[in-house]
Amino acid sequence: MDKLGLLGKNISYSFSRSYFREKFEKENINNISYENFDIENILLFPSIIKSTKGIKGLNVTIPYKQDVMPYLDKINKKAKAIGAVNTIRVTKKGKLVGYNTDCYGFKKSIVPYLEPHHKSALILGTGGASKAVVFTLEKLNIECHYVSRTASKGISFTYDSLTEDDVKQHNVIVNCTPLGTFPNVEECPNIAYNAITADHVLFDLIYNPSETKFLKLGKKKNATIVNGSKMLELQAEKAWKIWDLKQI
Repeated sequence: MDKLGLLGKNISYSFSRSYFREKFEKENINNISYENFDIENILLFPSIIKSTKGIKGLNVTIPYKQDVMPYLDKINKKAKAIGAVNTIRVTKKGKLVGYNTDCYGFKKSIVPYLEPHHKSALILGTGGASKAVVFTLEKLNIECHYVSRTASKGISFTYDSLTEDDVKQHNVIVNCTPLGTFPNVEECPNIAYNAITADHVLFDLIYNPSETKFLKLGKKKNATIVNGSKMLELQAEKAWKIWDLKQI
């Protein structure tokens, strides 16, 4: 039996496992299974590849989208440019090839909501997913500025330094942090929500709950709000094409 899976940490809530299991059932795809590989440390990754018979591909989630890269034999050009991998294909010869399908899913999800006045974005969080978001927005000629808890190279703002005026001037805001994910639904990034306007687009990579506190606060200010569910579906289907498994 061919095996697929999700690599991550604390991933019992996983979208991917339920999505692919439902897909296999609906489309009558047999002889393929999808499991979670929930590991405490990326050092355990090689043992998963070694001990899982029939493994053909993996999705990668928090916190390993960057950490997994040194373990791969080859990295697709776009994934290398982004600096993060969320899909791994295992070749017939057992080589591990890294791809990024987050950028595809994010682009397809956000483009319908963008208008000519959307020129500048705040990216909340600096993890692997944020790299795909920045790569995509910059290709769309939208200037990106990272917001993080601590100041470091490449960080435009810390949450403490971000002013109301900064929020007003950047009318695309993307939450790439896990803040607000179920069950911690009362959490949200600490920004000046009262500076948000109807000209803003707020995009949250979180899909559970479908309307996070971050999005609710934006909605109150008549901003356009988008959650991460469509992005996840699109990136999952793109990964399926990359794995290119012959369905029996």
